Amino acid sequence: MIDKDGYRPNVGIILCNARNEVFWGKRVRQDAWQFPQGGIKPGETPEQAMYRELHEEVGLLPQHVRILGRTRGWLRYDVPREWVRREWRSHYRGQKQIWFLLRLIGRDCDVCLRASDHPEFDAWRWSDYWEPVQAVVEFKRDVYRMALAELEKYLLPAPRSRHPYLHALRSHAPRP
Repeated sequence: MIDKDGYRPNVGIILCNARNEVFWGKRVRQDAWQFPQGGIKPGETPEQAMYRELHEEVGLLPQHVRILGRTRGWLRYDVPREWVRREWRSHYRGQKQIWFLLRLIGRDCDVCLRASDHPEFDAWRWSDYWEPVQAVVEFKRDVYRMALAELEKYLLPAPRSRHPYLHALRSHAPRP
């Protein structure tokens, strides 16, 4: 289901542990790492899609996580034309995503990358909260930056941001 502007509705998942490190998954048979994400099916809410994708890609169930927050609105990225299937090129631009920040309340051993018949990841690790912004494929970087920035406030205890751009903004912000 692609909207009138050419964007496919999608959810993105930032899963963090007790140390506020984030789940970072390696795409099957690729040297590409990303957060779990996936399309919203017709009739699904973003939250329902998030739980479905979380189970399909990471093997976790609702009882393994707690929702800490979600983005207020859609965050969009355009997919480079050469990455788009030929038959979609006339009407597909990219993804629009609602992002969720989750806390793992289960254990690392609850993660199961083979929970579905078509695994998305073949390896995973915990990463520093801001590391994915520089490590993800370039066309997703702005969306990752926006999602992490908007959702960082839900982390408790609130870590001091290590992201240099945000730190500079905070240190130069006018005081009330």
